[in-house]
Amino acid sequence: MKISLIIRGLAKSYPGRLVFKDINATVEDGKVLAVTGPNGSGKTTLLRIICGFIRPSRGNAILAMNGKELRGIEIRPYIGLVSPDLVLYDELTALENLYFFGDIAGLRFGKTDLENRLALVGLEKRGNDIVSSYSSGMKQRLKYCLALLRNPGLLLLDEPTSNLDDQGKALAAEIIKSHEGILVIATNEKSELDYGDQIIRLGK
Repeated sequence: MKISLIIRGLAKSYPGRLVFKDINATVEDGKVLAVTGPNGSGKTTLLRIICGFIRPSRGNAILAMNGKELRGIEIRPYIGLVSPDLVLYDELTALENLYFFGDIAGLRFGKTDLENRLALVGLEKRGNDIVSSYSSGMKQRLKYCLALLRNPGLLLLDEPTSNLDDQGKALAAEIIKSHEGILVIATNEKSELDYGDQIIRLGK
């Protein structure tokens, strides 16, 4: 499976405000695209366009699989997202969140498999705790677990180390380094920009 991301002439504006324009990039398998810029420059907006959550004002962002362009909801099975905007269900346990989002994606997991996945993000023995009892850093770890459920070819990380302690940052770094598909990182952290094979600078 060969995946590629092609961004052509991308622009986004709202009434009375231009967010960004003329964004171009081609990202192949195994490469990292880093997106940076001041707050409000459109980093999250760009990631949401790539995911298909919102439409651009001009241009397009195309995900291709083995040379075939994917359209609309066809891209969803290949994408994983970690973002401050990602909503967890606080009244459910971590395992229940994983079961729920897995079901939405058409995935079926056994309890042991999900417990093993939680252990990979440092949440072993916390799967039966309700998420409202989690710290902000634990919730960020759970978001990584959710994003990786599909083993996505395209992984998008918006502020990847937000709320994480040093151990959590090391975990995020390991996930970034070991991801085999395309990675898009939106960040203002210089250490995270260093992962980028290409860098898009917004708000210039």
